[in-house]
Amino acid sequence: MVHRIAVIEGLRSPIAKSYGKLNNVQADTLGSIIAKELVLRIGIDYSKYDEIIIGNVAQPSHASNIARVLAIRSGFPNQTPAFTVHRNCASGMESISTAIAKIRSQEGNLYLVGGVESMSNIPLLYSDNFRNFMLELSKSRSLSQKIKNIIKIRPSFFKPIIGLISGLTDPISNEIMGLTAQRLANEFKISRLEQDEFALNSHLKAQKAIEMGILEKEIHPIITSKTQIYNDDGIRINQTLKDLTKLKPIFDRQIGTVTAGNSSQVSDGACMLGICSEEYAEKLGIKPLGFIKDFSYSGLEPERMGLGPIYATKKLFDKTNTTLDEIDIIEMNEAFCAQVIANIKAFNSRTFCKTNFNSNPIGEIDTNKLNINGGAIALGHPVGMSGARIILHTLKELKRKSLQKGLATLCIGGGQGASFLLEAN
Repeated sequence: MVHRIAVIEGLRSPIAKSYGKLNNVQADTLGSIIAKELVLRIGIDYSKYDEIIIGNVAQPSHASNIARVLAIRSGFPNQTPAFTVHRNCASGMESISTAIAKIRSQEGNLYLVGGVESMSNIPLLYSDNFRNFMLELSKSRSLSQKIKNIIKIRPSFFKPIIGLISGLTDPISNEIMGLTAQRLANEFKISRLEQDEFALNSHLKAQKAIEMGILEKEIHPIITSKTQIYNDDGIRINQTLKDLTKLKPIFDRQIGTVTAGNSSQVSDGACMLGICSEEYAEKLGIKPLGFIKDFSYSGLEPERMGLGPIYATKKLFDKTNTTLDEIDIIEMNEAFCAQVIANIKAFNSRTFCKTNFNSNPIGEIDTNKLNINGGAIALGHPVGMSGARIILHTLKELKRKSLQKGLATLCIGGGQGASFLLEAN
């Protein structure tokens, strides 16, 4: 029986604001740069990896199985299989848990996993009307048929569908993710000031982490013929509460409190990890970065998707007989400030936990343990990458601070949650 999973090492790119410094770097190229560098740093030959499993949400048309494309481009032999997984914001985590299942069932020993996203390159789409028009036009054989079809064209056919917005809109609730955050702000009576103060602290903590050189230890710069980026560029240096309060609500313009400033940034980035069983690491004589003890996924109403962390964490803690007091570091992905604050309140709510779990409160989250170097509000949220990033960062922080247990958790668009229990070496 395999118990813990060893994370040998991990590495990520800088996170760049979309349509910025990584605008001209496709997701498969971005992922291959990080994958190659990580394999070289780990020092185990490419041929020893059993498989590559990568999470990605907006799978590019030119590289639909992006895992296979970036694997070959990063130096893996043709004989090494690779496949892509998709669980919205938890796609990076899904790559890890899928590999864990394979390790525990003894299908393989060593896996490269992670996530990558280029939100800059999510395309504009044509409408169904334009598509059907083009199909009919292509079938025209005579000039008269072509003219008959051409005169049917309407200006409305050319109105593009913004793929990014479409992808961030849940088809079940018909709500864009920001509206689900606004729903939680209303439900938990979270003020605009609370959200803006949380956003401010995310930027200040991330700025401090950059200045102290903490984040650079997990980052490999991206240098191409068209761009150079060495650090996360979404952090607003010397951010002020005054500047945040100037921003107008963007999802409910009348009475809303969710703004661009207290929402995660649309971003590009990649993160990769090498994982194996604890026993295999010992066999290779490797001292891992840390361990994955266990994980859980959960489901809930799509319109309340931001509460995914409490649902998944309750399931994980019950499964592993863990209490909140045992956790030294918590990384909760900051999709929206309102969403994180709602979870903080729900964790310690007798009413919420009794109603939803028929249990006592999970406990009070110590905010001094939560996202101690900032989160996606400041750094950005490349959706396919973020799950892998918060696992890597939690393990790095456990090691840096000589602490023992960490929790990495996030909400998932569509109404799911994911939580991973991590342990230091």
